Amino acid sequence: MTFGWNVLWAAVAVVVLVTLLFALAVRRKRFDLIDSFWGPGFAVVAVLTLALAGVSARAVVVTVLTVVWGVRLGWHIHTRNRKKPEDQRYVDMYRRARGNPVAKMYRVYLVQAAIMVLVSLPVQFAAYRDGALSVFDVLGLVVWAVGFVFEAVGDRQLARFKADPANQGRVMDQGLWRYTRHPNYFGDACVWWGLYLFALPEGFWSVVSPLVMTWLLAKGSGKPLLEKDIVRRRPGYREYVERTSGFFPLPPRAAK
Repeated sequence: MTFGWNVLWAAVAVVVLVTLLFALAVRRKRFDLIDSFWGPGFAVVAVLTLALAGVSARAVVVTVLTVVWGVRLGWHIHTRNRKKPEDQRYVDMYRRARGNPVAKMYRVYLVQAAIMVLVSLPVQFAAYRDGALSVFDVLGLVVWAVGFVFEAVGDRQLARFKADPANQGRVMDQGLWRYTRHPNYFGDACVWWGLYLFALPEGFWSVVSPLVMTWLLAKGSGKPLLEKDIVRRRPGYREYVERTSGFFPLPPRAAK
């Protein structure tokens, strides 16, 4: 099996799974199910790649890292969303859709499937690299670990904060959230920069993967949509924005 064929089979697998998930979403009339599949979708690509490329030290390490990240993220989003109303972003997308809203929501699913295949390119390429583990692999593991800690700890801190009724309407500005308004998004970006390092030096071209992921988190469907109306809903958030970095962790600034 070659890398090119691997990408093709990964694309087929992701599209099939996303289509089945979409059928379930239509039946349940809840289209944010794709969020729970986001992380596990990458895990599926990694495991499929390992099966197609064959076992090597690098392939096993990259697969394990991707699966650990993907399964944790999927479980976190699933447990967070299962007792809540549908994510407002998907509700708004469905309401704005003209003509056939269901068909247009399926296109949203297909776009996310395409992004999964694109972003997972370093993971797929790394599995086909020959040679012993190198300094790039060590650096990749370190960057991945930093990102995983930021994402997992940030999610845990926020969940505990929201679970306390005394914090109703308050702004989370403790722990990692004191240094960045989105430690989970920053951690997510680091995870993919770490996985990208496993593809170096031959796979330098796959830098599109962490660049796309970072853009989505910092400028696309992540941070901007989340903060779209949060100032209106939480009066203290404006001051929090003034003193806290929006993405990269930095010491808090003095509020104006």
